Amino acid sequence: MNETTRLPLLRERFFRRERRSAQAARRFTAEALAGWGLAETARADDVLLCVSELVTNALLHGVPPGRQLRLFLRYDVSGLVVEVHDSGGGVPQVVDDGDEGGRGLLLVAALSDKWGVRERELGKAVWCEFA
Repeated sequence: MNETTRLPLLRERFFRRERRSAQAARRFTAEALAGWGLAETARADDVLLCVSELVTNALLHGVPPGRQLRLFLRYDVSGLVVEVHDSGGGVPQVVDDGDEGGRGLLLVAALSDKWGVRERELGKAVWCEFA
């Protein structure tokens, strides 16, 4: 990144409640990483996997029919933050009980430096950070 670039850099996009949105969100993130010069970094694949998991969780559990989710990316001197906002209730939790499903947040917790859930006026934001 050159010295004339101003930080933070922000990208956001809304996605419909449909199966192909997870792939579209991953592509959107890959384009943002490339634009910020981060596509070839060691953690780019981790970021893309976490985006896939967070968006998939929102689509399956957090986005009511007829609503959308919001993917927000912020890159600054402290690193990259990924946030997925949805209007559904409940607080997602890490599940590691041997079932085939339910491990998305376990992956996010393992691959990111920090993650969490923040309540919003309507719904929640699930986020993860990469230093």
